[in-house]
Amino acid sequence: MKTNEELQKKVIEAINWEPLLSAGEIGVLALDGIITLTGSVNSYAKKEEAEEATKNVLGVKVVVEKIVVVLNDKTHKADNEIATEITNAFKWHWDIPNERIQVKVENGWVTLTGSLEWNYQKDAAKKAVSVLIGVKGIINNIMIISLSKDRINKKDIENAIRKNKIIGNIAIAVDVLDNVVTLKGNVESWLQKNEASRLAWKTPGVLKVKNDLHVDLEQ
Repeated sequence: MKTNEELQKKVIEAINWEPLLSAGEIGVLALDGIITLTGSVNSYAKKEEAEEATKNVLGVKVVVEKIVVVLNDKTHKADNEIATEITNAFKWHWDIPNERIQVKVENGWVTLTGSLEWNYQKDAAKKAVSVLIGVKGIINNIMIISLSKDRINKKDIENAIRKNKIIGNIAIAVDVLDNVVTLKGNVESWLQKNEASRLAWKTPGVLKVKNDLHVDLEQ
């Protein structure tokens, strides 16, 4: 298990490696596997990149994200401009059914509502918004309403997890109730936890994934 100082150094190195971020923008505090990120950036994309880079560092159990998006004259945009750019961005993505998504923009904060059939579509909508200049934050309230009549096969999820190279030989318990999948067990990293969720969401008919996996640094 890494010391607090070692983990802090690894997180700082991971953040500084990202092309969007520059040294000194993000403050990093490590305490028993809990990483607190502070500082200010001029775009939501930077905020997201710092968080994702941190989650992928081995030894990170929890990320407390306190980064603030502070816009300047070059990055500030009116809400109606942002709304127009979001609408146009959705049209360019084949995997986003834009007619089923409602967009609200208030003081740079974007709220997405509506209903989609697949979680990857929900993720794609957020990703399309996150790279736009002027966005300060995103609230993704899109609901997943599956039209699939397929019965969720627990064995398919278990097999996909077992064969995944990122997760390896770690035992993960999969429970299925109606259209809800629950994942339980211990993993060694946040990356493995997120990968297990991603695999579960790919299963036809899944409406919700409850990821109760615990990141155990001493495994």
